[in-house]
Parts: sequence; C-alpha cells; structure tokens
Amino acid sequence: MDKRLLNVSLLGLAFMFVFTAFQTMGNIEKTILKSIQNDYPSFTGDGYTSLSIIYIAFALCNWISPSIVSFAGSRLAMFIGACCYTIFLVSFLWPTTFLLYFMSVVIGFGASVIWTGQGAYLTLNSDSSTMSRNSGVFWALLQMSMFLGNTFVFFALHDKNHLDESTRTLVFTVLIAVCFLGTLLFLLLRSPLSSEGTENERGETLSPIQEIKNSLSLFLTEDMCLLNMSFFFTGLHLSFYSGVYSSSIGFTTSLGTNSKQLVGLSGILIGVGEILGGFLFSILGKKSSDNNIESKGFSHSAVVAFGFIINIVAYSLIFINLPDESPFGDTTAKSFIEPNQYLAIFCSFLLGFGDSCFNTQIYNVIGQRYSENSAPAMALFKFMQSIAAAISFFYSNHFGMYVQLTLLVITLIMGTLSFFKVDKSIDNRYKEF
Repeated sequence: MDKRLLNVSLLGLAFMFVFTAFQTMGNIEKTILKSIQNDYPSFTGDGYTSLSIIYIAFALCNWISPSIVSFAGSRLAMFIGACCYTIFLVSFLWPTTFLLYFMSVVIGFGASVIWTGQGAYLTLNSDSSTMSRNSGVFWALLQMSMFLGNTFVFFALHDKNHLDESTRTLVFTVLIAVCFLGTLLFLLLRSPLSSEGTENERGETLSPIQEIKNSLSLFLTEDMCLLNMSFFFTGLHLSFYSGVYSSSIGFTTSLGTNSKQLVGLSGILIGVGEILGGFLFSILGKKSSDNNIESKGFSHSAVVAFGFIINIVAYSLIFINLPDESPFGDTTAKSFIEPNQYLAIFCSFLLGFGDSCFNTQIYNVIGQRYSENSAPAMALFKFMQSIAAAISFFYSNHFGMYVQLTLLVITLIMGTLSFFKVDKSIDNRYKEF
C-alpha cells in the first residue's frame, strides 16, 4: 500500500468512528428525544429542530472554514471538528432544551471544519489517476459507520417499545466512547504528500476576507452553479435517509410491535447500501482511470444515472408503503398497501446505495475540476448540502411523507441533469489537452 493510500485509509477509519456515533444519533434522535419528552414533560427539545439547527450552522460556517483549514492545516482542523462532535454527544447525558440547541450550533461549526479539512486532505493525497479509487475507499470506510452504529442500536433496542433512561444512557455512553476514539485517530494522520512526493499541506495562507471572496467568486462560476443543484439534492436526500425515513418506520405501528427496533435495522441497511456502493465505484473508478479519458467521463455520468434509477425506485416504493403521517409520530394509519417491514427495510438499502452513487462521483468531480482549490470547493459543496438538509429538517415537522418524496423527485431530476452537463464539460477540457 502506497503512503497516500494509507493516509486516505486512516482518514476513512477516523471518520468511520466519529460518524458511527453521529450518524447513529441522527438516525435515532427524533425517536429518542420523544422518549425523553415522555419521561420529562419540561423537556421540549425536538429532533428535527436540532438537526435543522445543525445544518444551518454548518452552512453558515462553511464560509469561514477554508480560512481555518488554511491557517491550521487540514489535520488539526479535522481534529478540532471531531472534538465538537464528541462534545455534542456528551450533552445528551444532561438533556435540556437550551443545551440541545446550543450544542447543535457547536457541532454545526465542527462539521464545517472537519469536512472542509477532509476535502483538502483527500485531494492532497490523490491525483487524477487515484481520485476515483481514493474517494471510493474513503466513502466505503465512512459509511461503515451506518452499519456499525445501527447494529448496536438494533440489539440495544431489542423488544423495547419505550426507551427508558437506562437504555438511553447506555446508548449515549457507547456512542461517546466511539466518537472519542475516532477523534484520537485524527492525531495519527501524517502530513499529506503532493504528487511530487514533497509535503504540501497549507500552501499560501489567505486572510478570512480573501478566503470568503475567493469562495464567492468560485460559487458564481458556471460549473459550480450547475453543481449546486446536485449538491442541493444530496442534502435533501441526506436529511431524508438519515433523520426522517428511519424515524418514520419506527412511528408506523402497522409495521408490527417491533417497529422501534426496525429503526436500527433500517440504519444498518442504509449503511450496507453505502458501503457496497463505495467499494463498487472505487473499483469501477480505478478501471476507468486505467483506460482513456472518454471512459472516465462516461463512468461518472453512468454511475449517477444508475443512482437516479435506484432513487426513483426507492421513492416510489416508500410512497406506497408508508403512510403520509409517518414522519410526525406514532400512527396507525394505512398507506396505499398494508405497510410491509421487509419492503421498508429494502428501501433503506436502496436509499443508501443511491446516495453513494451521487456522493462518490461528486467527490471525483471536485477532486478533478478543483484540484487546486479543493478546500473552498468542498466548503461550497457542504454549504449547499447543509442548506438543503436544514430546509428539509425544518419542513419535516410540517410536510407529510408524500410532499417530501415529491420534492426529492423534483430535485433529483434537476441535480442529475446538472451533473451530466458539468461532467461533460470536464471531459471536453481533458480532450483539449
């Protein structure tokens, strides 16, 4: 294993542990906060509201995160971000409404720093021939978090219709320990090596104002404006599969007496889909890099087209399987068919696989198109994605399942067409050389 692939693998491992904790918490936050409200009526914290605040703060802080990464370096920046994730999880041991929402702002800041640092570090450890492989390896390791964390939740919530305080404390303690381990792993990351084999991490340090100006200029370019539509779709899809869909399964009592346990199983299958997609597309990406430029461009668009089909199938099946009221709370309502838990869990797999189709290819495009400006490009990706996620979590308290699925289909179509156009323009630039 070459040194840069080892760096990417360790990066993926650190993210895997941190997001085993956070993604698992996001997946069950709505459900678990409902149980806290039942035990402590004075607690009024809401899971969707917390997640919405997280992504609003995430979006806004993405405008300053390139400056932080430029000043501190990608490795230290990611360590700082990981510390914010750990602190957020610790706050659940003392549930108060104010603390929940305040720590949601803190983790939003941490998310902007850790993801901007990740984009810079991944790009510095990749080149045009290894970007597809490295982004696939990173994505697969990252999404192992969905499998590991939700496997734990599946067994921890076995046969529990109500999540009592002892169960909640167990879940919180385990997730905090896992997140802390991931935070420590960031300290083991080595300085990235450029393709010439020399250390090249920070480069020129710009003022925060200049970084914001550079990001704004990049934001207004034609390719970035088109990609913003793809970024926006991934944000809506992210919020749906990570916070809304699994909770909706748990709230649909017609699925059976084990509907709460299915929340964890749904997360597991989302993770399986993400992992399978990450490894599959890293292999396909490597093969296409060994061929000509035309096959490389076709590979990106083909994967996104495949993801489009997978997501359409998933949304259609969810539309007929879960009742419209399912995102709001426990419901006995029926859908177009009798709610089926096997179909619900299969859709979880499709949501994860479809998400990996888009995200792995977006990482590839950012790495190729913005290799010299990776930190601002990654920050803008996360800005649009988190804006969309914040909007989605906000309207999840007001819009039923059918409206949410309709919005997902509309943005999926627009995001797919936008990606095709940008990918074609990148392919044309390669041909010119």
